[in-house]
Amino acid sequence: MSCPMRPAMTAPLAPKPKARPRRVSILRHLALFRQDILSAQPAHLYQAKMAEFRTPFFRSYLLGEPALLDEVLRRRPGDFPKSERIGAGLRPLLGNSVFLSNGETWARQRRIIDPAFAGGDLRQNLPAMQGAAEAAVARLTQANGAPVEIEEAMSHAAADVIFRALFSVPIDTPLAQRVFQAFRRYQRAQPLLNLRAFLPGLPGWHRREVRRAAKEIRTLIEELVAGRLQEIAAGRAPDDLATKILTTADPETGARFEAGEMVDQVAIFFLAGHETSASALAWALYLLALDPEAQERLRAEATAKPDLRALRAMRFTRDVFRETLRLYPPVPMMVRETTGQEALRGRCQKPGAQLVLSPWHLQRNARFWAEPDRFWPERFETEEGRSAANTAYLPFSAGPRTCPGAGFAMLEGPLILSQIIRAFEVSAVPGQKPVPVAHLTVRSKTGIWLKLKPLG
Repeated sequence: MSCPMRPAMTAPLAPKPKARPRRVSILRHLALFRQDILSAQPAHLYQAKMAEFRTPFFRSYLLGEPALLDEVLRRRPGDFPKSERIGAGLRPLLGNSVFLSNGETWARQRRIIDPAFAGGDLRQNLPAMQGAAEAAVARLTQANGAPVEIEEAMSHAAADVIFRALFSVPIDTPLAQRVFQAFRRYQRAQPLLNLRAFLPGLPGWHRREVRRAAKEIRTLIEELVAGRLQEIAAGRAPDDLATKILTTADPETGARFEAGEMVDQVAIFFLAGHETSASALAWALYLLALDPEAQERLRAEATAKPDLRALRAMRFTRDVFRETLRLYPPVPMMVRETTGQEALRGRCQKPGAQLVLSPWHLQRNARFWAEPDRFWPERFETEEGRSAANTAYLPFSAGPRTCPGAGFAMLEGPLILSQIIRAFEVSAVPGQKPVPVAHLTVRSKTGIWLKLKPLG
């Protein structure tokens, strides 16, 4: 017999940054954006169908209507490429990776990358995910019930998954550990937006610590890629993601990635694969700490070493992860650029206008979601929730540029969550309420502190 569904209004509120006043000076607005784009947003954007932001240098339009997002992401993606001005800040690390490229370069990269993340091959990554989950539980056990900064712990776990899946090595190997520590330095130094996002025409400029960390990371990745190419040539390479991608030929041209191109791709796999997963896992554990009822329901689904069938049966666990991605999409905003004259919602957009697609606003919009600021995983069991998930849910983007690792993430997140909640009772630390901010991903301003009491 199924239990009655609890009302949405009884679910816990998820922390949200305070909105700024509707009208502020341009200088104040730019300063807020540089600090944190979430608290730089006025409250009315959570309801807006389309909002315009004007500066002397460019026009920006936030799109909050599903039909507009469908036009940009699904119907005419070629007319709205990724914004070079926004991507400029990530170039020192990501080069011309699939995350930043456009046009035929992007299409060629996806033709080579996508087969490695196809559904049938994802099953092979479960041992990597399970191994990283077990290692994370072991590390968390060492805290002996003392408060744990869970964002850092989940960064470690998610990086472990990526290294095991990409290069068949755990995070505690010396080279992997050096890459991970360099990424931690990069994350702390790199703002989400570079000055070129606001002032077009500026030459490329990046903080010294950003350039140093990016160079160190790429040098280390070059070493990993060179080693793997030697293993492939010798016929002794493991059958992991790196090998699959390096040995996959473009079906249209027959060409494979050269070493430099692979460095770009590994950089984005690591950045996207560990940063975004770490963000989602940390917020999920915090939300479960606020909701003992949801935590107990998730624990009832958890099994040791779940296989693909067991993971697919964990519907509530998956809904917890989906709800976390709704409330805290790791990439809160995406920016596309017009290539020609457009007329969206009756307004004229000139070539070069910036179109902001904001999962952060869309997924907290009361026009689509009941009690949008509450953590209520059960919403996906309702007709209204399923409808909103089809039209107003973009944690992995949509259309041809949907994140190639979306399926990977939707296995990894529930698996790691289930293993941690199976091992611990999680509770919040009094007086330590996290405030979301956007750095490279949505993180807490001062970390997320939890107590984990071992079970059994």
